[in-house]
Amino acid sequence: MSIRRWLGAAAVLCWATALHAAGLQVTDDRGVVVSLPQSPQRIVSLLPSLTETVCELGQCHRLVGVDRYSNHPAPVRDLPKTGGGIDPNVEAIVALKPDVVLMATSSRGVQRLEALGLKVLAMEPKSSADAKRVMGKLGQLLEVSDADRIWRAIDAGVMAAAQSLPADARSLRVYYEVSTGGYAAGTQSFIGELMARLGVQNILTPDLGPFPRINPEYVVRANPDLIMIGVRNVQGMAQRPGWRGMRALREQRVCVFTEAESDVLVRPGPRMAEAARIMARCIGDKGRR
Repeated sequence: MSIRRWLGAAAVLCWATALHAAGLQVTDDRGVVVSLPQSPQRIVSLLPSLTETVCELGQCHRLVGVDRYSNHPAPVRDLPKTGGGIDPNVEAIVALKPDVVLMATSSRGVQRLEALGLKVLAMEPKSSADAKRVMGKLGQLLEVSDADRIWRAIDAGVMAAAQSLPADARSLRVYYEVSTGGYAAGTQSFIGELMARLGVQNILTPDLGPFPRINPEYVVRANPDLIMIGVRNVQGMAQRPGWRGMRALREQRVCVFTEAESDVLVRPGPRMAEAARIMARCIGDKGRR
């Protein structure tokens, strides 16, 4: 081997050794750089969308615990439950000895877990761009090289759902109620963005934010053509003041999603194409004039 080739090989070896020694670094949604000696093999996930993304990346086997709401795909249902995103069971999480904990930035348990010496990667997707970024971050964390390809397939599925709808769907004005208490999907949320890609008009204005709490009178004044709501929230809807007189209720243009469908629709992650198909089916069935 020539001196030049030997020096080149030595430089590559030194670079690889330094990279391995440096370990893995991922910046979460707080701007915190989380450093790990290697890609984590024991993961606790406390947000369903993060759980589903880990599994979509082909790494479900690394999960050792999940929050009580993570129920997809099927293998995660048998994992130890460690509370919820807002009220994590810190003792149960610590007992699982995770290399890293994935959780929402808004969770109260982030600082406590870090104080106990655990690595925490906090991410909370609210828009489609957030979901894409999170998939990339988790791909980096798990050293999965085809995260971008997976996201492109999801995006293509959303586009196909949009193309399945007739042009007149674009004139429909829609109200989507996300949860009890009148919390709705705003235009800046991933649900609102899916609605826009499907071509319908959201009755909420952009200034209200991603998931605002809406006064029932606001909906009455807007008089939507179509209402989307989950079965968990629909009870008593017709008894709200003024709602019986709205076009959507008079003409029975209300899509009531099952619990399973609602889980798909409210999680900004790998099942967004399926969410688009569910919404497109609702628009096709109930939105015709």
